[in-house]
Amino acid sequence: MSDAVKRNLVAITACISGVAHTYMAAERLEKLCQQEKWSVKIETQGALGIENPLTEMDIRNADAVLLLTDIDIAGAERFTECRYVHSGISAFLREPQKVITAVRKVIGTPQQTHIILRQDTFR
Repeated sequence: MSDAVKRNLVAITACISGVAHTYMAAERLEKLCQQEKWSVKIETQGALGIENPLTEMDIRNADAVLLLTDIDIAGAERFTECRYVHSGISAFLREPQKVITAVRKVIGTPQQTHIILRQDTFR
């Protein structure tokens, strides 16, 4: 598929305190996806609970899943059959292009392909 094809992503953001970074990462991701001309739906799991929950249909229709989390997330089993990229929130906020590059790589791979970006990947 060429880059001209509209990509559809879903994401979850969740940080330890559930306050600032959860929402900062969601906002940053929305802006990056606009630049990439990708559509994105982001579920936040923060201090206010789960907001903008991803539906089964959202997940099924996604080209890839992006998990920006520093904690275990509610409903993680929803993504076991999906291709996804998992990164810590702080790492994403520091170097978002590394995460976007990983998303580009995972799109087009077989389902159940998982790319885990360790914290030391960003040093």
